[in-house]
Formats: sequence, structure tokens, C-alpha cells
Amino acid sequence: MGKKTLKRIAAALERMAPAPQEAPDFDAADAFVWHVEPDRLEPVPQVSRVGIELLVGVDRSRDTLLANTLQFARGLPANNALLWGARGMGKSSLVKAVHADVIRQGAPLKIVELQREDLPSVGRLLNLLRGRAERFLLFCDDLSFSHDDQHYKSLKAVLDGGIEGRPDNVVFYATSNRRHLMPRDMIENERSSAINPAEAVEEKVSLSDRFGLWLGFHPCSQDDYLSMIRGYCDAYGVEIDDETLRAEAIEWQATRGSRSGRVAWQFFTDLAGRKGVTLGLSG
Repeated sequence: MGKKTLKRIAAALERMAPAPQEAPDFDAADAFVWHVEPDRLEPVPQVSRVGIELLVGVDRSRDTLLANTLQFARGLPANNALLWGARGMGKSSLVKAVHADVIRQGAPLKIVELQREDLPSVGRLLNLLRGRAERFLLFCDDLSFSHDDQHYKSLKAVLDGGIEGRPDNVVFYATSNRRHLMPRDMIENERSSAINPAEAVEEKVSLSDRFGLWLGFHPCSQDDYLSMIRGYCDAYGVEIDDETLRAEAIEWQATRGSRSGRVAWQFFTDLAGRKGVTLGLSG
């Protein structure tokens, strides 16, 4: 084999296995998004979020998550957290609001959003963050796994870290509509058809046990729904009397067939537009 051929092979291998990405300038922002192909952490100058004081009906979860996050940001032991339950009840909004409140209280903390489909790359991400002076909240929204999904194996690298262990400067928060991160019918089907039913799903179900904090979110009451909207109105200066707000908000909820924090915000967005009020959601 000639030298030219060897050089072409070497060049091809370099293209297939590019050099490790350098860590970005973490002073550039407090929030980053992890991307792959190529691996990179992109800063997010302004995060789309609402203030923690506007999240109604989640007081216990708010206080627990805030205390845990403050501990971590101050260099103290803290747990990974799974926020699970009803759709549209502010799980991801709470994570982002807590992050903003921790920074407001003077505790430096970076948040890094990771997409579920990019979980196989999490080992490379942890290598970028490991040993840094900064502390990182790694966040994965809407996390769940299907029957033939192998991504859950990558999640263990975040929760347990293998031989190296999870970096001390990283904590992992995830939101999910499922308490055990997989459909209940899938759990039952695997148990009923497996030779050893207990072991068939233990590996996947045990993932949720690796989160030290389980915070449940449940459908909101009508009073909470109306309180959310009134809070938004007061915060953004949208003027409307209680009777009109109640009638319109309940009609809106009826047309959607559901009542949640997301529906409350969608109604308020429509109301603000009709009132000519612009909304600033960054913080």
C-alpha cells in the first residue's frame, strides 16, 4: 500500500472522528443548549420563561426544587430531580424559573438543555463539564422511553456516571408525563410475557428510582386556573374585571376540553393580544 493511499485513509479517519470540541466561554451566558454533529454548547442569551412568583398551585414542588437547587449551586450535596405528572402544569417552567431565582439570589449556576434524542452523546457532554469551576444543571424536557428505545442506557451515565461517577459539578433535572418514564401498558406487557417478569422491566423502571427527588404535578382546580390568569394580568398590566375574566376564561377552558397552567397561559396570551399588551418572557 502506497504512502498516498495511507494519507487518504488517515484523512478519512480524521473526518470520521473529529477532534474533541473545546468548552465554550461559560461567562458568555447562564444558559446553553447542547447540540451534536458537531458537538457544541451554544449560549442562550435570553431564556424564555416566566417569574417563579407567577407559578400557582405548585408551592410544595417549588419550595423543594428551589431548596435543592440552591444547595447544589452553593457547592453542597443535592439530588437529581424528576418532575412528573399532568401535561401543561408548569414542570419545565418551574425548572427554568428556579434557575433564574437561584441566580437572582447570587448563587452562580449554568443550565444546559439536552434533548432526549441526544442522550447517547451525554458522555461527551459530561467530559466537557467535568472538572470545571462552574456548576451545571443539566435539563432534559419531556423524557420518556418506548419499548425498543435504548436511550435509557445513556441516561445512567448522568444518574450514576459509571466508573468515573457523575461529576460533582453536575446535577440532572428531567420532566416527564410518566412517573416511571415508560408507558404503564408496556410495563404490564413485558411482565406478562417475560420468562423472568421481575427482571424484564427492572432495568428501565429502576431509572426513576435513581432520582432522589420525585415531584408530582396534578391537574389544577378551577380556582387555581383563574388565579394563574389573574396573576399574569397583574404582572403584565392587563386590565380586566374579575367577572369578565372569569366568564371568558371558563369559556376558553371549555373549548379546549382541559384546564391547566398551559391553557391558562394560552388564554392570557389571547387576552393580552386583544388588549394590545406586549409580553416579555426572557429573564
